[in-house]
Amino acid sequence: MIKLIQILIEGALVGLVYGLVAISFVVIYRASRIINLAQGEVLVFGALFLWTFTLGLRSIGYEMPLLVAIALTIGACVAFGVGLERFVFRPLIGQPAFAIFMASIALLILLRGTAQLIWTAETRSFPVILPEGAFNLGPFLINTRLMIGGLFTVALTMALHLFFTRSRRGLRLAAVAEDHNTALSLGISVRAAIAIAWILGAIVATCGAVVLLSGRIVSLEVAHIGFKALPVALLGGLESIRGAPLAGIIIGVGEALAMTYLDPHTNGAASGILPYLVMVAVVLIRPQGLFGWKKIERL
Repeated sequence: MIKLIQILIEGALVGLVYGLVAISFVVIYRASRIINLAQGEVLVFGALFLWTFTLGLRSIGYEMPLLVAIALTIGACVAFGVGLERFVFRPLIGQPAFAIFMASIALLILLRGTAQLIWTAETRSFPVILPEGAFNLGPFLINTRLMIGGLFTVALTMALHLFFTRSRRGLRLAAVAEDHNTALSLGISVRAAIAIAWILGAIVATCGAVVLLSGRIVSLEVAHIGFKALPVALLGGLESIRGAPLAGIIIGVGEALAMTYLDPHTNGAASGILPYLVMVAVVLIRPQGLFGWKKIERL
């Protein structure tokens, strides 16, 4: 029983990391109705921004305080999010969903190539932002980094939920998500709302990079976390901030159980395909996800 509970705890904590990345999908979709398939690459860019302002500058003999480096990373994410919205997706407003879908795929390839051009394909050490190691909670061993990341995910979820449901700017984003024409008739700037959503999406993805990579290795391969978080966003509901961490826990626990009990009999394949089986099941059975709106459009 202790082993089973330990597996559930580890799965839930990993699932909250998936949920954190899934939130970045949700905040973009809520305002723009775009599923950005390149969100994993956006996460990698955020990670490389932070590496540049910390270990990158240190390697050329310039030491920057961590708080200043984080502030510069946030500024870079803001510029990056605005650039994606302004030059890639704003011209596609009103275009068919298929055109936006293809643009998202093209962006994925473009960002990978750009990252390789600027930072090369070399793997790099990511700065240690969160405490390493583990601590004992009774008979259970808890990963400190994942525990802090899980608590951060819960706090961020509550803050974003309040932002979208209680603040004037958040309600404007919700109005834009409901219908662009209706939002325009109410005097709401759809372009500004979508730009804010892309900025939030880039910053949240970078937060996911910090939790995922603190003290580890950053490379272009890390971008695959975006495809792991996509089933989580679909399961929770693409409009539901609070659904993302809950769906992340479900996927994370399922993946941990499959890794322990099914992978030995399936050559390690079961845990890898589980999230995508869930994604197909959600699309077929409940397209709006567990907590999403019923009237939505799918790409």
